[in-house]
Amino acid sequence: MENRPEWMSDPSLSNIEENKLLFLSELVTGCQGKNQKELMAFMMAKMKQAKAEAISFSSAEVGTVINAIKKYSTPEELQQIDNLMKKAPVH
Repeated sequence: MENRPEWMSDPSLSNIEENKLLFLSELVTGCQGKNQKELMAFMMAKMKQAKAEAISFSSAEVGTVINAIKKYSTPEELQQIDNLMKKAPVH
């Protein structure tokens, strides 16, 4: 994948499968600039893709990925992540 986000190369992610990291990268970039209606449609499509490709994450993987992303995020991105995590059903 060209233009691979820096967070994907973080050593803490070495035990997470590449296809999962690519899925998350697509998820992150695909959410940018969408209004709520577009975001819901996009998220539903990604959930369908995850189910079809049997992509799932353990809570430990989620935490590790979030920490890696945060390491490489700007203050504005950190605020967005924090806001998103407050709305997420699982922490």
